[in-house]
Formats: sequence, C-alpha cells, structure tokens
Amino acid sequence: MPEHSGMPGHGEAYFVVLPDHEAALAVASGLPHTRTLRYASGRPWLIGNWADTEIAVAEAGATRLAVIGTRPADPARLDREAGRLTGLASLDRTARELPGSFHLVASLDGRSRVQGDAAGLRLVFHARVGGVTVAADRADVLAALTGTELDERQLAARLLWPVPHPLPHSPLWRGLDALEPGAQLTVEPDGRTRVRRWWTPPETERSLASGAAALRTVLAEAVEARTAGGGVVSCDLSGGLDSTSVCFLAAGGEAGVIASTWPGRDPLDEDLAWARQAAGHLPGVEHVVWQADKSPLVYDGLLDIDDPLDEPSIGMMDRARALAHVPGLLAKGSRLHMTGIGGDHVAWCSEAHYHGLLRRRPLLALQRLRGFRALFQWPLGPMAQALADGRPYRRWLADTAADLRRPPQPPVAGALGWDGAPRLFGWVTPDAEHAAAEVLREAARTAEPLSPDRGRHADLHAIRVCARIIRQWEQMSAHAGLPMASPFLDDRVIETCLAVRPEERVTPWRYKPLLVAAMRGIVPDVCLARSNKAEASMDAADGLRANSADLMTLWDDSRLARLGLVDAARLRSLAARPATPALREAILYSTIACEVWLRTLDGPRTAAAGARVPGSSPCTEEETG
Repeated sequence: MPEHSGMPGHGEAYFVVLPDHEAALAVASGLPHTRTLRYASGRPWLIGNWADTEIAVAEAGATRLAVIGTRPADPARLDREAGRLTGLASLDRTARELPGSFHLVASLDGRSRVQGDAAGLRLVFHARVGGVTVAADRADVLAALTGTELDERQLAARLLWPVPHPLPHSPLWRGLDALEPGAQLTVEPDGRTRVRRWWTPPETERSLASGAAALRTVLAEAVEARTAGGGVVSCDLSGGLDSTSVCFLAAGGEAGVIASTWPGRDPLDEDLAWARQAAGHLPGVEHVVWQADKSPLVYDGLLDIDDPLDEPSIGMMDRARALAHVPGLLAKGSRLHMTGIGGDHVAWCSEAHYHGLLRRRPLLALQRLRGFRALFQWPLGPMAQALADGRPYRRWLADTAADLRRPPQPPVAGALGWDGAPRLFGWVTPDAEHAAAEVLREAARTAEPLSPDRGRHADLHAIRVCARIIRQWEQMSAHAGLPMASPFLDDRVIETCLAVRPEERVTPWRYKPLLVAAMRGIVPDVCLARSNKAEASMDAADGLRANSADLMTLWDDSRLARLGLVDAARLRSLAARPATPALREAILYSTIACEVWLRTLDGPRTAAAGARVPGSSPCTEEETG
C-alpha cells in the first residue's frame, strides 16, 4: 500500500502539541519547524509554522494558553484567563465566549488540552508517536511522523456521493484518530489521553425576533474580530444576502474594505446587478468588478493543483475560481479576505425539520409542506414516503450499504430524510464498492446521529460538510498569499442561529427570514429584498467542455486506477462526452477530488517531506527553530 510522502511543504502553517515528557524531545527533533512554545519545564509544548497574526499566547507560572486562528480583540483577556486557571475543564467557558474561529490549546501543570471548533473548520488529529500521544491540526503531519500507510478502505468510502456522517470524520491514514467537532483532548504528561465534549448545540427555543437581535450582535462581533487593527480587508460581494451582510458589517469596522465581485457568465445571472446596488450604498468601499470572461470555470486548473492538503475536497473543483482574485486583491493591499460562505447553512435550515414537526404540530407542518412541494416541485409519492420513514439513523445508514448502485433518489428523499442516500457510479470498481459498503456497515454498528431529530442532524451535518470544504479553501488561499475567513462559520454565529425555532428559520414563504431580520437597519431594505441566488450551472457545463482534455489526462495515469478503485477507461470515455446528461449533476466531484488529492501526495513536500521520529525509521533531520 502507498505510504504518505511527507508533511506540508516548508512554510505551510501547522502546529503540533507535544506532552511534557522526555520522549517528546525525539518527536520535536523529527519535525522541521520555525516556531516553538515551551512548557515551564523547558520541554517543547507547541511546535510548527505559524504567523504572529495567527496566534495569541498567555503565560502565568506553569500555565500556558494559546489561541490559534482569530486572535482575541482584547489580548489582556487571555492573560487574565491564564492567571485564574485552576483546571482545564474551566476553559469550556472561555471557548464558548470568544468570538472568531480558532483552536484553543492549554497547559496546566504539565497536562495539555487541545480542541478545535464546533463547525469542523478547526480540526484536531492525534496519534501515538515514539511512545507518547501527539496532537496536530493536520492529519498529514501525523501521518508523516508515524510513517503510516493510506487506508484504502476509507479512500474508497470517499468515492461515495454524498459521504454520510460519520464517514468524513475518519482520517485517511491508518493509526490516526480525529476529534469530532465540539470535542477536546486532554493529554497527561505520560501520554495518556481523555476525550470529552465541550460543545453541544443549543435548544431551539428562541423566537425569530429574539434570535435576529442576537444574530445581529454576534455576526457583527465575528466580522469586527477580523477588521480590528485596521489595514485593508477584502470581502466577496456577490449580491446575495450572506456576502452583502458581511460587506456592510465590515464597512463599519476599523479596516478599509474592498468589495470583490465576479459576475457570472450566464446572461440571466442577477448577481452583478444586486452587487452594484449594494455597492451604491457603501460610499467608503472600493468595489472591484472582475471581467466575467476572465473568470475561471469549474474544473479549471485541476492538473496544476499542488496545495498540500490532508484529505480530498470537492472544493478542488472550484479552486481556480475561488483564488482567481487573490493576486488583484493582494496588489490592492488586502491582508484578509472574508466570504459569506456558511450563511446558507446557518441562517437557513433543513426542510427535514418538518419530518419531526409533522408529528408535533401536524397542521402547521402540512401547510408548510404543501408550500415546499409547490416551491421545489416535489413529487407527492416520494415526499409521502420520506415523511413516513421512521428508521433510526443506524438502520438507515446500514440500509444504504445495500443500495450503492441504485439510481439516485429523488431530491425530496434527502431533503426530508437523514441525508441523501450515498451512491457509487459505473466507473467505481467492484472492489471499491465492497470496501465502501464494508465501511458503511461497520460505521452503522455504532454511529449516533448528530441529533435525534433528523432536521437538527441534517443542519449540523451540512455545517460540518461546508466547514471541511472551507477549511481546505482557507489553506489554499493562505498558500496563495491571502488568508481567508468565513464569519458565518464561527461557533457563536452557528449556535445563535441554531437556537431559533426551525419553523421560523425555514419557510416556503420567506427567504432567510432570520438573516433579513438581523440585518434590518444595517443593510438597506432594497438589498434585503433578494429572494434567490445564482446557481452557476452554465459555468459548470462550460467547464466540462473546456476541460475535457485535462480530465482525459487525469484518467490516463489515474492513481485511483492504480489502486484498483476506478475503471480509468470508463472515466476517459465520459471525459470524451462532456455533454452527457448525467454530468449536469456533481456526480464526478468526489472521484475527481480523490484523484487530484492522491496526485498532490506524489508531489514534492520540500523541507518537511519524509519527516519521522528518529529511531522509528530512516529520515533526514533538520535543525529546529
């Protein structure tokens, strides 16, 4: 089986948390890094590569606190927290109060606590290395340290479309473990560990009016956490409610703001008109409209992707589009780019909530379901079947393993169910099908839904899926030179939205009523009147045609085919027929994501490549800094 080829290239941001133990010194010596924070004992605690703008550190005696990501606006607060810390569990309150998106790492009397966020944007992995437990924010770092092999079964499971919970949670290398979002890892000096949840979703008790007032506050704080300190920041301005809200909030902050708009190629695309209307109400904001015909297409640049990533991401399909504005924004002085991504997942919510509401408030649910059926053109039979389906999550997940080759379900089944049922397509080999089905069945034996209510489960799963894509986009954008942030995916924003009663958050009669109410008085009413969003389907269709030759090249020497997971001949045949009706859906995304990711593992990882703990296997050591 293939081994991992190395860690992120020299200069890529990452951190590793080591225990206060003698054996950790050998681990540190096997990691090329530029930054080190130490325990009171003098042993290394945090090592890796990071910029000063990405970390805030406080020390008080033997206590150490580090926030990695969005730095607190009040640096003294972290000093106060460190000074009064008497137990690691008391950091739950700190984690629930700070705005922004961040990892929180703490050390008290030689014990360490490390955690990410609730969304899954800040992941944590851990493994036994050199006899002690080591944690990191990237799976490829730990894989390089341990010299472990890729887990081909898990890779086969990532070919599913979609990939259901909890499969995305499993690392793609053997011997690695991952913390679920909302969990924290405690590491004792001798390397023993304990995992505990620090975050649970709030009860859905708030009215729309109460929730809107709270969302107005926390979203403003989330944006302010990025504009604090001045300089220049840039923001997407698509003309949609989410990006427009972020742009108006940013315009009220300390930083200068550049609004960035990529018009769609479709003549029916309304984004540019809405964006210009919004920009007209932002006199202090520079509005940059890029040329539509210069906008990269979906599938552009797949053969050129060399970002060191630790898992496949369907975000690779849009990498060229997502980063096309980076050189121009850097030239204008932007230090950070903010997006409205995540608004669809938190300000709105899943129609699957009406599966439970039908049983609790049948008259309201039936009225709304009629509206949704008319809006989305749901067929009555599959809709009724989805509403009648009362299978618990484990049984639903186990049942999907037997249906992987069946035609895709109608959209209403996923909209009102636990999730869309995963499928594999004709180019996936029987061996890969067997492996993916095995992973599904094994997961189904112990899997717990993210909530007993399928609507709440669907909301949380959608947030996690979005966060994992944005995590990769953030790494890609930082690699290109411009850090990126998505305030809607901050924990404070997510939990504020989740606390609002779902029947008030999602209705067939109003578009994103929670966000509209929250932004009233900040965003002009005329900009809040939009009730749709662009689909970019024309860009995707054009991308398939324009990149047919690149896709053919991708499958000519397919890494997935070498592993026996796909039939390259069938994929080449499909690439030669980009107008195939089935390709109007995103059925190729997961396969392309896995293929491109495997190719990035082949590429050079420069100074960090091949790092392992001395004594565990041969390696070339490098001086630590």
